[in-house]
Amino acid sequence: MVKVKIGTDRYKTLVTSENHQLVADEPHPIGTDLGPNPYQFLLIALGTCVSMTLRMYADRKGWDMEEVEVQLSQSKIHAEDCKDCESTTGFVQIIKKEIQFKGDLDEKQIARLLEISNRCPVQKTLINEIKVETELMVS
Repeated sequence: MVKVKIGTDRYKTLVTSENHQLVADEPHPIGTDLGPNPYQFLLIALGTCVSMTLRMYADRKGWDMEEVEVQLSQSKIHAEDCKDCESTTGFVQIIKKEIQFKGDLDEKQIARLLEISNRCPVQKTLINEIKVETELMVS
């Protein structure tokens, strides 16, 4: 479970997850830039899942992957400008994922790792239908 609280301190938001606390915020001049914004947290979730999935796979195969770096960015385009999208109206969110490997990996291993990068559970969640159910908590 994740708990998120915001008070009167602009957009500074406290995020609590079991034993961990994080701060989310909006950048200047809207917020005070004390932490990542919500879209950055989305990219953080995807990037950490991709890198952990690749680490697990390389370790299981015994491959010499010293390091993997995942860089992510997010933008949006008009659906009508997207040639290979299902949506035809509104906007389509585009997440660009760039991956760099360090280690003694051949071309075949790198190609397989790029395939595996698309199988991380968070990416699967993002590309499938998501339903968010909202209800009032009673104190």
